[in-house]
Order: sequence, then C-alpha cells, then structure tokens
Amino acid sequence: MKQDKPHISVVSPVYRAEKIVEELVRQLHETVSQITDDYEIILVNDASPDDSWLAISRECAQDARVKGINLSRNFGQHYAITAGLSYARGEWVVVMDCDLQDRPDEIPNLYAKAQEGWDIVYARRAERQDKFFKRLSSKLFNSVYNYLSGMNKDATVANFGIYTYKVIAEYNKMREAARSFFTLMDYLGFKKTAIDVKHSERYEGKTSYSLYKLIHLSADVILSNSNKPLKLTVSLGFILSSLSFLLAFYNILAKLLGITKVDGFTTTVFSIWFVGGLILLVLGVLGLYIGRIFDQVKERQLFIVRDEINV
Repeated sequence: MKQDKPHISVVSPVYRAEKIVEELVRQLHETVSQITDDYEIILVNDASPDDSWLAISRECAQDARVKGINLSRNFGQHYAITAGLSYARGEWVVVMDCDLQDRPDEIPNLYAKAQEGWDIVYARRAERQDKFFKRLSSKLFNSVYNYLSGMNKDATVANFGIYTYKVIAEYNKMREAARSFFTLMDYLGFKKTAIDVKHSERYEGKTSYSLYKLIHLSADVILSNSNKPLKLTVSLGFILSSLSFLLAFYNILAKLLGITKVDGFTTTVFSIWFVGGLILLVLGVLGLYIGRIFDQVKERQLFIVRDEINV
C-alpha cells in the first residue's frame, strides 16, 4: 500500500520546456523506480510563456505520482524551487533542472551516497556541457560572488542534488525575499558532500539565463548575505582621503616651486567630479541595502500558486 509520505520526491522548476517535459518525466520514472516505486515528481511551471503547463497537465493525467504546480506569474527559478519544496513530502528530496542537463540516471548514485549518512549530496559537474559564454559568465559570477560574499562556492556545483527531509523542512522555514537555493542550503549546515556526475547538453531549446539575470541574481545574493560592499566603500573612502592628502601636498609644493600655471582650476574641477561620483556610489550601495530591507519588511508571498494537479 502506498504510504502517505513517499520515499523520494523529485522537484523540478519548469520554464520554456514544453518539448522536454514528456522526456523528463519518462526518464524520471525509469530511473527513480530503480530505487523505489513510492515516489512523486513535482513539476513547477514558472509561468512559462510556451505550453509547458499543458505538457505538465498531460503527464499528471497519466500518472498521479506526477504533480503539477502552476505559479500565477514568473517568479524566477529559485522561487519556483521554493514552491516545489513546500509541496515535497518525501523522506529524500531531489532538486534538478528540467532541461535534462541534470541527468536523471545520476539520481541512484546520489541516493547511494546519501545512504552513507550524508544529509546533503551535491552533484558536481566535472565536465560541463554548456556553451562557452555560459561557462564564462558562470565562472565570472562565482568569482565575484565568492569575493564579495566571503564564501567559497564551488562553480561546478549547482542546485542538482539530494537532500534529506529534515534539511528541506529547515529550508522551508526561511522566508528571505531574495533567494538563492544554494546559498540558503549552505547556511543550514548539515552533513554535506559532493560526487562527480555526468553533465549533458540541453535536451532542446536555449537556456533562459542571460548575463543580465546572472548579474541580478549575484547582486541579490551578495546584498542579502554579506556587508562586504559596505566595507569596501569604507576602504575606498580611506584610500581617497589619502590620495587627497598627497594631492594637497603636491599642490603646495607646485605653488612654492612655481610649477602651477592656472591656480586651483585643475584640482578644483577634478575634486568636484571625483568626490561627487564617490558620493553617488556610496549612496547607491546604501540604497541597494535599504531596498532589500524594504522588500523584506513587506513580507509578501515568495510565490503564488494559480493551479494544482494531483496535490
């Protein structure tokens, strides 16, 4: 008899994947059934502009273990993951992308490693099959993120992994408005490890992650988890004060030695423009932090569900 609490839940956010959903579900059925027949597949449609929800609905109609969650608008990948995890009931929860770059046939390997006593097992992509631009932008993102956040995120590890239910329960308690799945998981602690997995090319279509989205995500994550940008503005202010002192000393010497041709003009204009730009920079950084506080105190929903199937 099927238990109320499945053994494994698979959560996958879906966006621009109407031609992938059927194959994704097929491979998940084939792979997860090697571990147990007591599982659920939770597909979260992040208001995809194509017919992804229709494809999800068809899969739900064929098997009640497939559950569809349709968000009211596009909230973003990490919010869609949060929505799926709020519905997941499995003793073990797998999080993976829908584009089949995260290979379902690696789930048994992740599960086997977890049985050694790990709470979290990440999938480490030893050889990424992404395009050059995506690999480069991802590398830049991780470099900037690690520097400004003070953390050491492995660029070969993303969201794909398996997590025990107690980890997911703690994750669901966190209600930060700015969300990064990996960052919040790292904050939780727990016993974690990573194993090398194969990484495939996208099954169909192109990635929806642009450079702009990566920059926006990195800004959200950094401002929500680190005050290092504020510390950098203090350091910048100290450096500029030192330069101003040296510049003043130089001007005194230039005046005494008769080097100055037009008294005060160059240094005055330079100082006004430079200090003005610095003030705007510092105010901008402070404004970004205040904006994050404003978003958080509103306490709005992290996601809004429009439709549910088999839930």
